[in-house]
Amino acid sequence: MYSNSLLELDRAHLIHPVASYRSHEKLGVRVLASASGATVTDASGKQLIDGFAGLWCVNAGYGHESIVEAATRQMRELPYATAYFGLGSEPAIRLASELAERAPGNLDHVYFTLGGSDAVDSTIRFIRYYWIARGEPQRDQFISVEQGYHGSSTVGAGLTALPAFHAGFGIPFDWQHKIPSHYAYRNPVGDDPQAIIEASLAALRRKVEEIGPERVAAFYAEPIQGSGGVLVPPRGWMKAMRKLCQELGILFVADEVITGFGRTGPLFACAEDEIVPDLMTVAKGLTSGYVPMGAVFMGDHIYQTIADSAGAAAVGHGYTYSAHPVSAAVGLEVLKLYENGLLDNGRKAGARLMAGLEGLKDHPLVGDVRGRGMLAAVELVIDKERKTPLPAAAEPARRIFDRAWENGLVIRAFANGVLGYAPPLCCTETEIDSIVERTRKVLDETLEDPAVRAALKT
Repeated sequence: MYSNSLLELDRAHLIHPVASYRSHEKLGVRVLASASGATVTDASGKQLIDGFAGLWCVNAGYGHESIVEAATRQMRELPYATAYFGLGSEPAIRLASELAERAPGNLDHVYFTLGGSDAVDSTIRFIRYYWIARGEPQRDQFISVEQGYHGSSTVGAGLTALPAFHAGFGIPFDWQHKIPSHYAYRNPVGDDPQAIIEASLAALRRKVEEIGPERVAAFYAEPIQGSGGVLVPPRGWMKAMRKLCQELGILFVADEVITGFGRTGPLFACAEDEIVPDLMTVAKGLTSGYVPMGAVFMGDHIYQTIADSAGAAAVGHGYTYSAHPVSAAVGLEVLKLYENGLLDNGRKAGARLMAGLEGLKDHPLVGDVRGRGMLAAVELVIDKERKTPLPAAAEPARRIFDRAWENGLVIRAFANGVLGYAPPLCCTETEIDSIVERTRKVLDETLEDPAVRAALKT
């Protein structure tokens, strides 16, 4: 067991992301000590199946020696190389080439970042440069989707459409706009796929007209809305929205920070959605979370416009750690692992996961099960007919996470009573079955929660 001094050091000095600072000070930290495959072990020796792959990111699973060796070798040979001044490193060049070869359509150019948030920030800068270069500087308005997530930076959090990322921060900005989500389980138009698609198309048209067609720069969408509750659009939604953006003359940005690298089945969800966006952001699974790295894929038409406009002048956007050689070396090794069996295993495991979670629909609290591949959610309600969410008094985010932890499972527990899943692609059949079995135990324990019992009686 870790010492009380470590708990106190954490309370006194480490600021945790997206946390109630006072609640964390009171409850203290759970220290993770080691991990292997799909299992994490805390400092007390408790083992848990990581049903969330860290933060949707450890797609390959923990403990791959080949990844460690790739990073170690690169650290010994060249631990850092700037991409400024026309310099570079072999791993970064090769990774950009390998990714461009696999990306949809003409997404032939890759700009490396440290993660997803700064990848989204970079797209905004590139898009503004693009439209100014085209002689349309008035195109400075951006549209995203309610319940979407596009990072936690100041600008990205404005595109993000989740209240927790806005409250107290003075965002979104007035140039950041939203249209309603495709959220099928609670959509005002019902759950008919075509009706949902038509409603989203109409909403985007209205928003563009409201802003002014000549003012809109770009539209952002996730193939599946992750942090909004794993909201899966109807098949054809992304394709229809992409087509409309082309018709309206605005750029389409696909945010694949969560869905990329096998999370939904293929390397990129856009391939399954049969679209080629103008720009695409990735991170998380790019290095399987072993080291920080993100990327922006840029369509050739965007790149050529920016390059021609700049001419001999520098395009003034850069990060110290862009194209970091150690991260790139890890990315190359992770890509090999994906294509040498992990993607195939993930598809099989994903089908088993979805089938297992669907089997929970008979539980009194389960209102909806949704997902694609190794990305899924179970939404809890106290009244299936009315779709009444769990009461706030049940503190779903904290108590459900705690119950799962006690049952040897790590999942994402959202405040609205949604359970999120994103296990590593390396999961065995036994591990997938254990995730489902342990979830049922969590549901049974939640059913006995006094606040839930009281709400069920009313």
